[in-house]
Formats: sequence, structure tokens, C-alpha cells
Amino acid sequence: MRKVLVITYYWPPAGGPGVQRWLKFVKYLRDFGIDPIVYIPENANYPLIDESFKNEIPDDITIYKNRIFEPYQIASLFSKKKTKRISSGIIQTKNQSVLEKIMLWIRGNFFIPDARKYWVRPSVKFLYEIIENEEIETVITTGPPHSVHLIGHYLKEFKKVKWIADFRDPWTSIGYHKKLKLTSMAKSRHKELEQLILTNADKIVVTSETTKNEFQKITRQPIKVITNGFDTIVASKVTLDEQFTIAHIGSMLSGRNPKNLWKVITEIISENEAFKKALRLQFLGVLSDDVLQTLKESGLKNYVDVLGYVSHEEALRYQQKAQVLLLAEIDSAETKGIIPGKLFEYMAAERPILGVGPQNWEVAQMVAATKTGAIFDYKSHFQLKNVLLNWFEQYQRNQLRVSSLHTNQYSRRELTRKLAEYI
Repeated sequence: MRKVLVITYYWPPAGGPGVQRWLKFVKYLRDFGIDPIVYIPENANYPLIDESFKNEIPDDITIYKNRIFEPYQIASLFSKKKTKRISSGIIQTKNQSVLEKIMLWIRGNFFIPDARKYWVRPSVKFLYEIIENEEIETVITTGPPHSVHLIGHYLKEFKKVKWIADFRDPWTSIGYHKKLKLTSMAKSRHKELEQLILTNADKIVVTSETTKNEFQKITRQPIKVITNGFDTIVASKVTLDEQFTIAHIGSMLSGRNPKNLWKVITEIISENEAFKKALRLQFLGVLSDDVLQTLKESGLKNYVDVLGYVSHEEALRYQQKAQVLLLAEIDSAETKGIIPGKLFEYMAAERPILGVGPQNWEVAQMVAATKTGAIFDYKSHFQLKNVLLNWFEQYQRNQLRVSSLHTNQYSRRELTRKLAEYI
């Protein structure tokens, strides 16, 4: 069986979507003749913890660990809440404190490509002997954090291994990059490092066609699109909510604030007494203060349930029992290639997906092709309202469901098969 070394920052007990991609690949790779050996930080500063993910690590998998120094550990002495928010990529654009502005400036201009950069050199040294002893010929790095890719770069340079770089998100074109208060020198350095990785990796993996097209302008190296996906859904089907629940799973940040949806819902409440009585808006995960304030200003406060972060297992149950699943992305040309990991679990839950995102959002094509819901931009109103009313009428008849097509292409096992072939 062929061995590959997988280098990842996110690993159980880390929570959130970042950990799931390679946890699932590792789970299935041996079914396709590849034995993954995993390298992770020993003392990582994860912003979210989900102990349930530990249950999915194969019992006999080989895992190597090495300590990491993270500046966030020092920054948390000044403001634990703000540090945790910044380290998880949640950057508030309004009402930033002086401390938060300073922390963002330091994060963007002193820690390039990111605050996990101090793991690079120790990791390269630590992995020399492991690559020899384990007879590893292929190394896979996954980012963000993109500093992990530098480990792959140096290992290829010094150990002559084959190197595959997996980008779960874009690098310099991702939305939050502009919020880091970068100097022109810092911007140039990010661009240099991005080009270094893209041109030196033997193969590249991305999660969307949009990112592939973007990277093809920088490199001639082969690029493969392997999206995120869904794994086995909770075996016992749950009972659907009696109320007309519209549930959002995961972080609803400031930029992901579908004000046109809130306006539509407010209109329907004023016009339809049955809708008014049945409606519940559920938010599982981080809900931005800006979004919550908008909901209050729209008169929807009494319809909102903020449930906070729950385990992945619990999240799957909430997805299955919700009447409608809400998906939102930032309204920007830069986010049209962002495909939230939750999309695929939404598909597997077989509940109607209501999405609001940028024009030409890649998600819209995927949802249309699988017949799993309806996607709108931030200017949509009447079409959005008609779909929501139509779904509510189906709900009243106990007939609200989707007849999805071709969703198995997004199963984690099928995606791992594609990865194994590419390796």
C-alpha cells in the first residue's frame, strides 16, 4: 500500500468545517490503496472544539505530532474574545476597538502568510527522519493556514518528494484578506508566496472551478477540483419540525447578512397569519452582532432562536428536521467561487436549500443541477418571496420535500476515490 504524508493544522478535537475535509479523506484513502500518515500540531490553539470528531479517526492510523508556537496565545492575554474571533477568521468591520485594529494590523503585516508560520521550520526538521523511516514519496499539505504549504515546499526542495498542495480556500483573493490592513509590502509578499506555492507544487487541488480558473492564470501545474462533501448522515431519520423552521448551520458573519430575505419574511408575516404563527428562524453557530441587530430592526427578534455552536452530530440532526435550510455568502465578486462545506450536508439532509449569495455564485449551478433548492442574489425580492410562499404552502400540506438528483458525486467516499486517482 502506497504511503502519503498528510500535513494539516486542523485535526480533532478541532471543530468547524476546516477539520472535516482531511479527516474524511484519511478515513477512506486506504479503501483505494493509499495509506495516509498524518502530521499535526501537538498544542494547537483551535478556536472551536468538537470532541465528537475524535470518534472518526481510524484506530490504526499513524499520527505524528510536533509542538507549535502561536502568537494568538500571547494576544489572548489582552483580549481572549477578540483573539479567538480573529484566529477563526471572523473579522467585524463595524465598531472595531483600537485594540482590535492594532491586532489586525499586526496579524496582517507581521505574520506572513499567517500566525502559524512558526510551525514551518521546526516541522521541516522534524519530518526529515519520518520521511526516510516511513519511505514516503508523496507529501500533501492543506491550507489555510497557508503557512502549512511552506512545509511542503521545503520538504520537496530538500527531500525531493512529490508534493500536492490542497487549497480549501483561495489565498490572496479571499474576502477577509482585504480586512487585514495590509501594507503594500505585505500584499506583495503574500502574492510572492502564493506564486511560489502554486508554481512549485507538483499538483494542486482546489474546491471550486472558480479557484481553479484563478490559479490557472498563475501556474501551469495540473489543478484538480475536488469539492467538499457529505459523509454518512445520521442513520435514524428524525421527525420534521412542526413549525416552519428556516435553519442556518455555521457562522453567520457580518457580510453574510441577506437583508432582502429578512425584508421578504417581514412582508409575508404582515400578510399571512398562518406564516406568522408557524415561523421560526434557527441559527446554530456564531451569529454576528450585525446580523442580529438587522433581525431586530426588521421586527424578527421574537422569531429567532440562537442555539450557538453544537457538535457536528447534533448539527446533522438539526439539518434533517428543519423545514428549510438557509445558506448565505458574502455579496462580492470575490466570493462567487466560495462553496460552503455545509452545502453538501444540506444536500444529503434532503431538505430544501434557500440560498442568498453573489451574482454568478458557483453554488447556484450546483443546486440547480441537483434540484436541491433555490439560490438568489442580494437584489432578489419577488422571486424569492414566491419560492418561500410556495414552500410554506407545501409545508402546510405536509408535502415540503426535494427530489434531488446526482448528489452521490459529493459523498466523501466518492470524492476520496477521485483524490486517490489524482495522487
